[in-house]
Amino acid sequence: MCGIAGLLDLEGRLSPDLMSDSIAAMTAALSRRGPDDEGLWQDEAAGIALGHRRLAIIDLSPAGHEPMVSADGRLVLTYNGEIYNHRELRRELEEDGAAFRGDCDAEVMLEGFARWGIPATVARLIGMFAFAVWDRRERRLILGRDRMGVKPLYWGKSDGLLLFGSELKALAACPHWNREIDRDSVASYLRHAYVPAPHSIYRRIEKLPPGYLLEIGPDGAPHLTRYWDLRDVALAGLADPLPEDADAALALLEPLLRDAVSRRMVADVPLGVLLSGGIDSAMVTALMQQASDRPVRSFTIGFQDSDLDEAPLAGAIARHLGTDHTQLYLTESDARNTVPELPGLYDEPFADASQIPTLLVSRLARQQVTVALSGDGGDELFGGYHRHRIGEAVWDRVSAVPRPMRQVASALLKMPSSGAWSKLAGALPDRYRPPMLGDKVGKLASVLPLDGPDDMYRRLITHWPAAEGLVPGAVRRGTAAEELGAAAGIADPFHRARLMDALTYLTDDVLAKVDRASMGCGLEVRVPLLDHRVAELAWRLPKSLLHREGRSKWPLRHVLERHVPRALFERPKAGFSVPLDGWLRGPLRDWAESLLGAESLSADGLLESRPIRAAWHEHLAGTRDHGSRLWAVLMLQAWRQRWEL
Repeated sequence: MCGIAGLLDLEGRLSPDLMSDSIAAMTAALSRRGPDDEGLWQDEAAGIALGHRRLAIIDLSPAGHEPMVSADGRLVLTYNGEIYNHRELRRELEEDGAAFRGDCDAEVMLEGFARWGIPATVARLIGMFAFAVWDRRERRLILGRDRMGVKPLYWGKSDGLLLFGSELKALAACPHWNREIDRDSVASYLRHAYVPAPHSIYRRIEKLPPGYLLEIGPDGAPHLTRYWDLRDVALAGLADPLPEDADAALALLEPLLRDAVSRRMVADVPLGVLLSGGIDSAMVTALMQQASDRPVRSFTIGFQDSDLDEAPLAGAIARHLGTDHTQLYLTESDARNTVPELPGLYDEPFADASQIPTLLVSRLARQQVTVALSGDGGDELFGGYHRHRIGEAVWDRVSAVPRPMRQVASALLKMPSSGAWSKLAGALPDRYRPPMLGDKVGKLASVLPLDGPDDMYRRLITHWPAAEGLVPGAVRRGTAAEELGAAAGIADPFHRARLMDALTYLTDDVLAKVDRASMGCGLEVRVPLLDHRVAELAWRLPKSLLHREGRSKWPLRHVLERHVPRALFERPKAGFSVPLDGWLRGPLRDWAESLLGAESLSADGLLESRPIRAAWHEHLAGTRDHGSRLWAVLMLQAWRQRWEL
């Protein structure tokens, strides 16, 4: 795992020295992604410069140094990621006459590009990756990103240069880039708590979408090509579902999961697992331990809030499986000390508050291992979120009720604060106590007045519904998921919702969060559930198998139950959340007030302060909980302060 950066001087403006200084600065900005080695390569005559920061995982020798030149001298590669089938591909290439200098996967990828071509090679890769290849003969630059978007890649043009990098901080380090905030992106960010792809927070800078190749030829014009599309996978799977035979489906799924996990356990450095206590990470841990001849090292973060704390469950699962388990409880002091680091780590505004425990568990793991597996992706692929079903379930019950009556019911549910609902739940015996009752009642109240499952889903993924009103002059920008709707030919709202999440929330929130947190401390996180073969099979599973016996993600639960007793993992979903509402009224209040003051909000006209201040006052008074909305504004303000924008 690494960081990559590069620039292509389209107009021949830079001197060799300026090019060298620029690529060196861009690459140095990614040093935390790759603490083990730095590589720079440039061709002044062609106007191309590539940079690489290396986190050595496979083949720790200098033979893995990048940027790497192909054996025939034609191609130059800088690459971030891991190819899990590189050994099989290497054997094929050797049979075709290729000779290798070392054992790393980057060299296999590069020689595949040289012999088979880039599109044909990418189609054969099992892995996570973002890469840049310079074709010295044809003077072409090709950028590529993995199918599910596990690894990030930004690109764009500025002042006659094409720039790219694993993170925006690499582009920001180029002295020839003029940064300019995109107001429409700010509004999109406030709506979703992340900037939806392909846009970034800056004008003229984009995220390369998952499953795409981008080619820039001698004329400087970009040409995008999609080599894999989750929409097509979903449509094909739904059109050709597996029979509703649970045993037959599991006979296909479990061996594939075992293979996906075992492939990601290959490393020349210490390896562990991030164990949250949920179904997905527990299943990954179980399959890892089954494949290992020694105790797997597992890591968990706990919370003082009993509704959010899954550390006891994670500990019980770890003891049952026999892992070497380490856990750390997150305190209010940890939150206060971590928050100032976030704007520099997430160099685009990002407001999923679970970024705090994700960073801390990554640091905890990095003390003992260099690679860790995670359970991310299970909810999106297997329909595990409440919002995948709540729209359909609620609409089936209330569609016959006139909207005015539903609006009244919604208002009544909103009268008690989230904290009041939670106190009510706390008064109930443990056996009957619903976890996170305030959060669930709030979500129900927000969707009751809406018409149809799709509207309900969109509301549940929205933080500031009137986000454009907070950013004067901004125009609403639809996301790929919002524009998808029924037009994709998917009639069932359950399937539409899970596809929408996989296309946007998974890539732009979950995977971005994990990538920045883990790579910020030099930890590589691998995601076996996002093996594209697992995704393709998941979309062939009938809905009756995904949600069965009153349980979501039934196939994953059933695989886990073969290794862990059901009593150790069956409980209502809590998610990897933090007690944000209380933190903003407590240990983070002074910090929040400094960023949410009327003068601070209105300083340069980017934000409309009145609705934000009103939400802040309501939150402090305890009449309404606006934690997630306010967090989005706070992360934007802190980001602007950190990057002087």
